[in-house]
Amino acid sequence: MLTSAEPALLCSLNTAGDLAVLIVDGNAARGSRTPTTQAAHLLAAMTPAGHVAVQVRVADKASEIAALKDALAGVGITGCLVSADALHTQADTEKYLAGERRAHYLFTVKANQPTLFAQVKALPWAQAPVLHTEGDRGHGRAEVRTTKVLTATGIAFPHAVQALRVHRWVREAATGKVTRTYAYLVTSLSAEQAGAHRLARLVRCHWRIEALHHIRDVSFGEDTSRVRTGHGPLNMAMLRNLAIPILAGLGHASIPEAYRWVGYECFTRPLDLLGLP
Repeated sequence: MLTSAEPALLCSLNTAGDLAVLIVDGNAARGSRTPTTQAAHLLAAMTPAGHVAVQVRVADKASEIAALKDALAGVGITGCLVSADALHTQADTEKYLAGERRAHYLFTVKANQPTLFAQVKALPWAQAPVLHTEGDRGHGRAEVRTTKVLTATGIAFPHAVQALRVHRWVREAATGKVTRTYAYLVTSLSAEQAGAHRLARLVRCHWRIEALHHIRDVSFGEDTSRVRTGHGPLNMAMLRNLAIPILAGLGHASIPEAYRWVGYECFTRPLDLLGLP
């Protein structure tokens, strides 16, 4: 079974003060479902550069919450930031990361944790200034994001130091429809370690793992793969994880274009990319 990666991908806080980051998220390999077993659910931890440091299969009828500890057990995460969605915003997970492993976290806060969500939402956001604004255009829409940051006073998580509110304003070019949403997050990073600009970039960075899932599903056909036996789904996903950053580094406009370029010389180019004779 293919499991975790190279020592270079393990997290550390280097002497320059540059925080290493692991983005955690799960994804189901839908094609691996059988009449008697559910689809393989895989939990991955990825660096912002797109390298998957570790990936594990979530046990059937279990959740990602317990699997996160299994995934990070063999990874040196002291001083590293672990970014995860609201599913992992759990008191036990916070204790494990910040208390036991001496890592930092950036968690999305939603209504699955009603007490914490109410506490974060009740902070004096109306009086807080906007500390960071950014926008972009693409995919037929314009988006503007503003970030406010407050000290996490009275928050149920004992290691929480700062709370964020990200306001997203999205306008669809074709229809003119405007959508406004708010996202709330908590982090154990102090203002000295990460100000509003850096926190906003870390929030955006988290969604890069969704791009990884999209590429595996669309460009590599993971959801239609019929590999089902044993560790097959996990091993094939790890091979796709290894191929994606290699293809991304070729300088083509997209992964499918790079994939086609390699396929034009399918007997030599894959070996050349891997440095094999």
